[in-house]
Amino acid sequence: MGIVDFSQFALLLILSLNLCHLCFCSPTTSDLFDHWCKQHGKSYSSDEERLHRLRVFEDNLEFVNQHNGQSNSTYKVGLNAFADLTHHEFRAAKLGLSVGGLSFDRFKSLGGGDGFVGDVPGSIDWREKGAVTPVKDQASCGACWAFSTTGAIEGINQIKTGSLVSLSEQELIDCDRSYNSGCGGGLMDYAFKFVIKNHGIDTETDYPYQAVDRSCNKNKLKRRVVTIDGYTDIPSGNEQEILKVVATQPVSVGLCGSERGFQLYSSGIFSGPCSTTLNHAVVIVGYASENGVDYWILKNSWGKRWGMDGYMHMRRNNSDAQGVCGINMLASYPTKTSPNPPPSPSPSPTRCSLTSYCQAGQTCCCGWRLLGLYAFHGDVAR
Repeated sequence: MGIVDFSQFALLLILSLNLCHLCFCSPTTSDLFDHWCKQHGKSYSSDEERLHRLRVFEDNLEFVNQHNGQSNSTYKVGLNAFADLTHHEFRAAKLGLSVGGLSFDRFKSLGGGDGFVGDVPGSIDWREKGAVTPVKDQASCGACWAFSTTGAIEGINQIKTGSLVSLSEQELIDCDRSYNSGCGGGLMDYAFKFVIKNHGIDTETDYPYQAVDRSCNKNKLKRRVVTIDGYTDIPSGNEQEILKVVATQPVSVGLCGSERGFQLYSSGIFSGPCSTTLNHAVVIVGYASENGVDYWILKNSWGKRWGMDGYMHMRRNNSDAQGVCGINMLASYPTKTSPNPPPSPSPSPTRCSLTSYCQAGQTCCCGWRLLGLYAFHGDVAR
């Protein structure tokens, strides 16, 4: 037996431990993906689909690491609920603002701007003032325009009446079909016009969100809980006017939400890069500054697993009149001076027989007996 060189043995042991740490002891991308799937409740129909999603996840992970490694970036991205989607899939599922051939020089102030004079506060957050409903999730339906519309109306209604009421996006998707296209896209101005023409809009509770196009429920269309009297377009590129209006109420805006950094946004002040191709709609619910950098507070409609619990801080005062991602190009807000209508009377019970009734929303089951035979009929009372 030869003499053992313990110094060489110790060196080999250290190298082996380091290799274990690098190659075997650290979580693999597959382990990270498994943890992510559990965190977000994701499962796939086949091993092939899971492998494909793992490859997409790896690609997004590489983008996250590359972006977050930049020392000069003002925001972070992360492996959020959309980390298994390709950029193309994400754009197809989450964007739905339809501006068509609109000429942005047509957007002029319709008189609302004259009321906003004097100094504005250094910051404002309408969430803190009780004028913002919880973050909603449009799912795989391109109805961002409907959520932007309801968000702005919910805000002005609370400011004017003191009551925060969550309103029905599904009513807009199903019933506002003159110019808007449901899950296929739409525009906030057309939705404001619809609510005005219909003399109000129903609540989220009564006409809940389904994330699909359906036939208009004419009965619920008549349940007008919250009204608006008009709307105003802010001239394109006028950030100072947007600031003045946001100081008084939430504002609907269009922007470019198709960039990868937007898809995987996690925290910080988003500053792009992004184009000014408007394809998404959100609500500005406030503004503030951090370390000398001014930003908007945006409420999105992608659920709380995106961004900062569903919100984004986007840079303002960036010396570009169009704003980051074109946020200054398409801004509008509803106006409200009239009170809401009184609550609608409760629907009358449906007569099932001479002696029995069932309440609205319940299923009537009526039976008859004739010559020893029984017949039954069931229907849902409205």
